[in-house]
Amino acid sequence: MDSPPAATSLAALRARLTSLFGGSNEASLTNRLAGTIFLIRVVSAGLAYGAQILLARWMGGSDYGIYVYVWTWVLLLGSMLDFGISASAQKIIPEYRARGELDRLRGFLSGSRWGTLAASSVVSLLLAALVWALSPLIGDATVIPLYLGCLTLPAFVVANTQDGIARSHDWMRLGLMPQFIIRQALIIGFTAGLFVLGFELGAVAAMAASCAAVWIAMLGQMIALNRRLAGHVPPGPRAYDVRGWLATSLPILLVESFYLLLSYTDVLVLQQFSTPEEVGIYYAVVKTLALVSFIHYAMSATTAHRFTEYNAAGDKVRLAAYVRHAIVWTFWPSLVATLALLALGEPLLWLFGPQFTSGYGIMFVAAIGLMVRAAIGPVERLLNMLGHQHVCALAYALAFAVNLALCLILVPRFGGYGAAAATSAALTFETVMLFWIVRKRLGLHVLAFGSKG
Repeated sequence: MDSPPAATSLAALRARLTSLFGGSNEASLTNRLAGTIFLIRVVSAGLAYGAQILLARWMGGSDYGIYVYVWTWVLLLGSMLDFGISASAQKIIPEYRARGELDRLRGFLSGSRWGTLAASSVVSLLLAALVWALSPLIGDATVIPLYLGCLTLPAFVVANTQDGIARSHDWMRLGLMPQFIIRQALIIGFTAGLFVLGFELGAVAAMAASCAAVWIAMLGQMIALNRRLAGHVPPGPRAYDVRGWLATSLPILLVESFYLLLSYTDVLVLQQFSTPEEVGIYYAVVKTLALVSFIHYAMSATTAHRFTEYNAAGDKVRLAAYVRHAIVWTFWPSLVATLALLALGEPLLWLFGPQFTSGYGIMFVAAIGLMVRAAIGPVERLLNMLGHQHVCALAYALAFAVNLALCLILVPRFGGYGAAAATSAALTFETVMLFWIVRKRLGLHVLAFGSKG
């Protein structure tokens, strides 16, 4: 007796999903790890989205805009002050393991965190002194939130470093959940508690809650990571090749820095030419489209250290196939997510408040750049892991210059639409540059569609 068509279709779907995610081959493992990262980021996005909606409604437009401005600085500087260690960990750790240099591995696992904590603490103190010196120009409402942002930075930096270490061991949940789930849940819990207790929930209170959440999540992650490493790396002497770490990390830092500047220039320039309310609306648009970026992030975080492994083994065929797989699984899910978010964008923005729906049109402009970037997948990680950090940094530097110039031209006249157009144009320029660099230097076709030759 033949099986019903529905049962046959269901069995075929189950078999297809098993081949994609349930196998023991590299592609299935990558899909599972990337899926884990993506799910964590999606849950995180839900928590962050809920937090932003609550903050926007509880705080009012002006205080919310100040909070967004300060938090953007924390995200930008906090992602740079690890000096590239969080990204280079995915290159350094596999190389130490491949060469059997366990003394240097142990030194890196400890020294990288203590070093980034010390360096970021010094920088935070200098930034706090700068805020104090410039306080007459900054404005009373922004000064204390900026001080709290400086206090947040060291914990944020160490958490990023620990994330890189955990991801280098394929411990995706340990690397990401403290930052993206626990931290967001704590921010919601602390701010909701202040609101219920009757405290005025302004930018100061919101930043204080965020600062406490970052420190608690980082310390919990540190305890869990130390326990996991103790059972994974045998005890023994430690060697600290600080010069070698910096030689690898600083070029990657240059890449990451220009990428981050490219990512946050729109909000920072908009703050200078628009009202806090308009900044808040634009930030809500960016948060709504964040799901698309999470797909790119998930594949980048999963594949980076494997690019290093395959290149170190001299297996070019395996590397090329793996790169192709990463690109395809970045672009097509990103396309589906973008179409869904654009279809639901207006009601999602309404959740922030009725006035936030005025940013719906901006979503379409901002989505263009995200889709163009997704078409080449995580090739910036490929270049970084294969030793082409300098030319990758140059591409990002030029893209940042394009973004800054266009923002300064378009934002004063067109506001949020100008910021979105400038960023999409810069991302398109960056994508063309990276495609050309990989084609010329590695001989790989890194577009999700078209010729594979």
